[in-house]
Amino acid sequence: MTGILGFMNLSPKNKNLVVAGGLSVFVFGVYFYTMRAVGGTDELQVAIDKFEGQKSKQDA
Repeated sequence: MTGILGFMNLSPKNKNLVVAGGLSVFVFGVYFYTMRAVGGTDELQVAIDKFEGQKSKQDA
């Protein structure tokens, strides 16, 4: 409970800075987690290359 009371004693400007910092950390955390999760595999490029290979065989 002392953490909440300590937050209540801050000036409005400092409260806003604490909230903005927390939100920024959350947003950047989600962004980097998503980029790591999505960028970890190259399945789409492999599928495109396979499709183009099949297409070139049909054209020949």
